[in-house]
Amino acid sequence: MNIFLHEIRAYRKSTLVWTVSLIALVLFFMSLFPSFAKDAEQVNELLKTLPEALRKAVGIEIGSFTSILGFYSYVFMYIALCGAIQAMMIGTSILSKEVREKTVDFLLTKPVSRSTIIVSKLSAAVVSIAITSLSFILCAYFIASYVKTENFNEQAFFLLSSTLFFVQVMFLTIGVIASMLLPRLKSVLSLSLGVVFAFFFIGMFGSTVGEASVRYITPFKYFDSMFIIKNSQYEWSYLIVGLVWIAVALSASFYIYTKRDMNAL
Repeated sequence: MNIFLHEIRAYRKSTLVWTVSLIALVLFFMSLFPSFAKDAEQVNELLKTLPEALRKAVGIEIGSFTSILGFYSYVFMYIALCGAIQAMMIGTSILSKEVREKTVDFLLTKPVSRSTIIVSKLSAAVVSIAITSLSFILCAYFIASYVKTENFNEQAFFLLSSTLFFVQVMFLTIGVIASMLLPRLKSVLSLSLGVVFAFFFIGMFGSTVGEASVRYITPFKYFDSMFIIKNSQYEWSYLIVGLVWIAVALSASFYIYTKRDMNAL
């Protein structure tokens, strides 16, 4: 419990900063929605002039872009990008910071097992991103309710917004396993940005060429916004693959952390 609380306190400032930043971002973009909705015909005509490949890459759907859910799904793509960076940075640093700061010997001399250490740290990481996700979802809903020009499907809205947490958990586990495979990692930021943007651009490429199999490679495409809006549910095949991804990454990280000779690093 002491390790868990220590990690929560250690990440509280960054959690607050990321949470406020995501809320500010969605507030800024959604405040523009009434203007787009008011001139819907002109906006749709303008969007038609854009190359189809570009529209697919950035997630713009003509016809739905001027609806609040369609506009929100476009905005949400970049919200998920920012949330993924936060989660990746936490995942990459939470188990490796003692090695980088050369305090791992002090931690391991405490009367707690390595299993307790990794469980406590990962629990704190999940709680941190859960706070960010929940705060964002609630604020985004109130913002959408305020700027809406007509009623919208609230179930679809919450399902779409909740994918932020799932995407963050996936990138959290990617960060954790990366820190286990790269024990001498010196820069958390550069690795996190590189990995997250690589997956993001892979997703954009898959959308552009229309290759469905690419969706299994990047977490950003496990939850199709238009499918959620139209059906008010997730695609179970991708959800199951995502859960397997998380379970495998965590299991591998747990095994490596409990078996590795930390003093040799």
